[in-house]
Amino acid sequence: MEDEGAAARAGGRLPGDPVPDPGLGDEGPPAGPPPRRRTGYGRAFVHALPVLLIAVAILYDVFTPRYFTAGPLYTAAPLIAAPLYSRRGTALTGVAVVAAVIGLQLGKGVAHYVDSLTELITIATVAVLAVLVNGLVRRSDERLVSVREIAEAAQRAVLPEPAERIAGFEIAVCYQAAQADAFIGGDLYAVQDSARGVRLIVGDVRGKGMGAVAAVAVVIGAFREAAEQEATLEAVAQRLERALAREGTRREGLDAFEGFTTAVLAELPHGAGTVRIVNRGHPPPLLLYADGTLGTLPARESALPLGMGELGVWPDRADEVAFPGGATLLLYTDGLTEARDAKGEFYDPQARLSGRVFRHPGTLLDTLAEDVRRHSGGGMADDMALLAVRRPRHGEGDHCHEP
Repeated sequence: MEDEGAAARAGGRLPGDPVPDPGLGDEGPPAGPPPRRRTGYGRAFVHALPVLLIAVAILYDVFTPRYFTAGPLYTAAPLIAAPLYSRRGTALTGVAVVAAVIGLQLGKGVAHYVDSLTELITIATVAVLAVLVNGLVRRSDERLVSVREIAEAAQRAVLPEPAERIAGFEIAVCYQAAQADAFIGGDLYAVQDSARGVRLIVGDVRGKGMGAVAAVAVVIGAFREAAEQEATLEAVAQRLERALAREGTRREGLDAFEGFTTAVLAELPHGAGTVRIVNRGHPPPLLLYADGTLGTLPARESALPLGMGELGVWPDRADEVAFPGGATLLLYTDGLTEARDAKGEFYDPQARLSGRVFRHPGTLLDTLAEDVRRHSGGGMADDMALLAVRRPRHGEGDHCHEP
């Protein structure tokens, strides 16, 4: 399972990428993929529906009296073909329909009747309209593809994937947007190596839409700069506070900036075997030990989210705990804990992960994301960002380098 998890990761997984189904744990055989046979049959039937309608219409006209008509079936065939087929396929469907109607009218000897001529003109008009509809659908599809490519580029620019291994630590990230086909929202993560250790952030911006995305860009940019320059993790938090306050002042009025950002910052000193954490109103991280035990890392002192400094001023204080070899640090946003099942029960990562062993952070995140999807029935209420960092045991590959 370790090899499979490592091979499946390249530092993380972007939203929109297929989610492997490793089952509910790192132990035991992985669960197989869901059956796709019914879906395949359904798609094949829909794709063949225009041809089937034409065949049924012809049989109806052949075996019924001459004054009976299958006009509705003929008109439906090119309309159904329009969103399914290419322009050529839609045009051929229309031609086949018109040819079938003309041939059957001539065979029945009713081609000279006014009703038959009206039916033929109606069907030919619908066939032409179907070709026009097909062109509109194709142009719309091209625009959607372009928008999707732009969204993916924005995702990679604002939230780039960290390397799979940084300063000896194994890193994995996962972002899942609540909105279908969305790539980025108000959740954020970043990993930055520095002279004082590997520094991490996971946060959640209040609000949705482009305002939240703009706040994410500000926080990520300020964090990367501060992580390189500031001597302490507390100073990094204060730098982010000032960046959000400055941006809020600049965007007063109709283009008001998002009000605050909950965030947890972590620092992994090189060679120290510890982790330092500053929590600004964010869900507490989890620490999964090598023996399967699990611990939470709540802040000893409560603190307001970033961007709310005007409501109170007090110094940030980092909490320091042991981070032994083989342990994995899990940072997440509230999209994880606020996922509900059909009964309205929230997802509890502590209960679901306690007693479990994961040999790679990528395997942990794949399992967790799939478990949340099953718990919520695939309908998440909020975006979810996950960041996992594992400290290898002594003798496992590269060691975390000494300062």
